[in-house]
Amino acid sequence: MQSADAFKAARQQLLDLREDYDRAYETFKWPELNEFNWALDWFDDYAKDNEKIALWLVDDDGSEFRYSFEQMRQRSNQVANFLRDQGLGRGDTLLIMLDNVSELWETMLAAIKLGAIVIPASTLLSRKDLGDRLGRGGVSHVLTTNEHVPRFEGVAEGLTRIVAGEPCEQWIDYQNAYAYEKSFKPEGVTHATDPMLLYFTSGTTSLPKLVLHTHQSYPVGSLSTMYWLGLQPDDIHFNISSPGWAKHAWSNLFAPWDAGCTVFIYRQPRFDAPATLKVIADKGVTSLCAPPTVWRMLIQEDLAAYDVKLKSLVGAGEPLNPEVIARVEKLWGLTIRDGYGQTETTAQIGNPPAQKMKSGSMGRPLPGYKITLLDPHDKEVTEGEIAIDVRSQRPLGLMQEYRDDPERMAKALHDGFYRTGDVASRDDDGYYWYVGRADDVFKSSDYRVSPFELESILIEHESVAEAAVVPAPDDVRLSVPKAYIVLRRDFEPGPEAAKALFAFIRERMAPYMRIRQIEFAELPKTISGKIRRVELRTHAASGEQGEYAYTETDFPELKG
Repeated sequence: MQSADAFKAARQQLLDLREDYDRAYETFKWPELNEFNWALDWFDDYAKDNEKIALWLVDDDGSEFRYSFEQMRQRSNQVANFLRDQGLGRGDTLLIMLDNVSELWETMLAAIKLGAIVIPASTLLSRKDLGDRLGRGGVSHVLTTNEHVPRFEGVAEGLTRIVAGEPCEQWIDYQNAYAYEKSFKPEGVTHATDPMLLYFTSGTTSLPKLVLHTHQSYPVGSLSTMYWLGLQPDDIHFNISSPGWAKHAWSNLFAPWDAGCTVFIYRQPRFDAPATLKVIADKGVTSLCAPPTVWRMLIQEDLAAYDVKLKSLVGAGEPLNPEVIARVEKLWGLTIRDGYGQTETTAQIGNPPAQKMKSGSMGRPLPGYKITLLDPHDKEVTEGEIAIDVRSQRPLGLMQEYRDDPERMAKALHDGFYRTGDVASRDDDGYYWYVGRADDVFKSSDYRVSPFELESILIEHESVAEAAVVPAPDDVRLSVPKAYIVLRRDFEPGPEAAKALFAFIRERMAPYMRIRQIEFAELPKTISGKIRRVELRTHAASGEQGEYAYTETDFPELKG
């Protein structure tokens, strides 16, 4: 098939130029696709008779489950035939709420083969969250496990309900799928622009948005993510991410299987840093991707004590503070390569392997993405909103639309640019530096303040595990930076901890940007783990003070 050949050629080009960024960026073009179904035209072709491990699941009790590419091809065919018998067809919508179980990968492949639309859902969603997704998503079928069935009560009536794992009364048993034929014949053709995925964003500031991706935007668009991760067919890739969020599809499905490597998962009830490090070493993991929260926990361990086989490290989900990168580099001799993307896109900016890195920079535009910075008047600047230039070609990794919100889409995509809502700066060498969400950046005494910049300084202090900076009202400066801080182990909140931090702040921050208020408190987060700054801004604006709240004026001895 012409489209499949075009995809394979583009993939091979990026694999061959893995360490030659300049050539890859200058020569790469998105493949032109017409009829294309990633699961049928790429995965099944690669997987047929391929006994290499595609999916490797390891539990905290030591049990393991390995599935070859050929097994995943056959099992997904069985599931596709089963789902077709349950009435799921082209254009129908299936909500999947599963943990990291094999059924998740089987069903994703099966739904793609059928031409159905998938809504991945986190297992942490409330009944209210589910009701919103089922309603706004136009869902006809749901798949979950027995333990999550109660949350569907009262919101999933009239839908086809399927349960994996332990059977459940009045739910269709997923186990029946394995009695179906291991071969699959699609009904009709899939066009590359047909809808495939509906993602609900994490909702850090408002109601979650519905992001629609097609059969080309995430599967083929993930070639940019594959390039940033630096994956090769012989890699064992471990991405620490929860199902239901775009990063899971980025790095636990499309990018690694675009590369043809092994997806590795370590399943544990709660994240345990020492146990995770031991598994990484014992199982020979070669590529590790983790969010900043995980990296901050890992660096509290003796990394040098683990005989890891790692060749590649990346950070994703939120910007990674330079101090964390420096600590890992010192102990492992490997540099965490940061990158940038959104639910609405695949990886746009990043630090691919073997490239010169600048501490704190999220890198340069990835192959297939032309990036610029715009001011509020759409003028190109060296510090402004990150925007994708779509005038010459729309990147395949860019979403199709915000479903049922044409006004939001028109605001984001117009006059030849897609606007991300994130602010960054660019240096003379073309490296990009994250500043913050456009809504997070604020002014103090008429100076622009970047919360991320201040947080990156704070986390360099030995006591700070996490920090979030927001504006707080001030009679003189209108607003001043206030930091909400989570302390590391062995540090207690109180006047001594606050005094040490204010002394550190005076040494490291210019007066105009200096943090003037500190509060030790847990950080409110979305179920995907992102900090809900809107709650912190509201709390700070109210003037309310928690039990461990301090201002710099509480320590007059620090002046001078």
